[in-house]
Amino acid sequence: MTILVINAGSSSVKYQLFDMQQQSSLATGLIDRIGEPGAPVASHQQALEQMVEHLKSSGLLTSLDQLSAVGHRVVHGGEQFRQPMLIDDDVINTIRRVVPLAPLHNPAHLKGIEVMQRLCPQVPQVAVFDTAFHQTMPDYAFHYPLPIQYYREYKVRRYGFHGTSHHYVAKQAAEFLDTPIESLNLITLHLGNGCSAAAIQAGRCIDTSMGMTPLEGLMMGTRCGDIDPALHFYLLRKADLTTEQLEKILNKESGLKGICGCSDMREVSEKAAQGDDSARLAREMFAYRIKKTIGSYYAALGRVDGIIFTGGIGEHDAGLRELICSGLEGLGISIAPANADTPSDQIQPLHSGDSRVQILAIPTNEELEIARCAQQLVGSADH
Repeated sequence: MTILVINAGSSSVKYQLFDMQQQSSLATGLIDRIGEPGAPVASHQQALEQMVEHLKSSGLLTSLDQLSAVGHRVVHGGEQFRQPMLIDDDVINTIRRVVPLAPLHNPAHLKGIEVMQRLCPQVPQVAVFDTAFHQTMPDYAFHYPLPIQYYREYKVRRYGFHGTSHHYVAKQAAEFLDTPIESLNLITLHLGNGCSAAAIQAGRCIDTSMGMTPLEGLMMGTRCGDIDPALHFYLLRKADLTTEQLEKILNKESGLKGICGCSDMREVSEKAAQGDDSARLAREMFAYRIKKTIGSYYAALGRVDGIIFTGGIGEHDAGLRELICSGLEGLGISIAPANADTPSDQIQPLHSGDSRVQILAIPTNEELEIARCAQQLVGSADH
């Protein structure tokens, strides 16, 4: 079984081809700057046709009809989608209806879906939603304490993102620990340029740090995460900003970048090691906010069996993992000192011998998870 996974962004298309018998990647690619002035690719149609030519010229496919399925990453499924879906007209119309919740992402995903339906109309198409895994949150966790009519009329609530990654590493942890996921309580930390945490009880998400948008929650590369909402009004008045300028500041110029000028944690760490105090502050703020989230999710779960670090930072920055876990020994969380930051494509146990909570670094693979979801849906549809 061969499955193609597509992530169509507003100006880019990422793709990966999988051999599902071997659970291995056969090809991966990125076509970017779609539609930009001077760019060689004018549209998503051209980009996906270019992708097909690459796969054919590489000898990996002679025809798209060889595919068992095409899996599409879709950022927002609203409240309507709690699991991956075989794409039909109803699914497309529902994705279109939730465009106001993800105006930068969902229109691009729809373009990718519609083009692939034209290019290979006989191949099943599957949508996998970043928000779906978090739809098991109880109502008291996803509601905001705002007038309830804003939820009823405009669907203002917490949705969460990175769900595909959180679900994937939770299942990987259960397999590694040789324990049914239904018997595990986990805190998963997806730490990259975007960051989020999830509290997972018996395989179901009961809370997550991102909210109605990816701006809520942890401090990130360029996003501020949680701040006092009254700061918006104060800054609009004092700094004479427009709402568009303020939105850009909170999303693009805050977080690590706002504190020390760098959004990449590797650069921040280098500067901190050289004695840059703003870089030290950025790292300590970043770690402190994650530490607080671990504590709050421990309270929500009641018992924690494992803490999972994933994403570029979570998988590779041993010093930051130690900074996050230090002082949590009273909760049974004790991380072993690291010898070096050794990037690995394998699951790494990180806890010390006396830790009651297992601590693991698990490489995420959202594309493989999308392919597995597509495989499962297509397989079940055949029976």
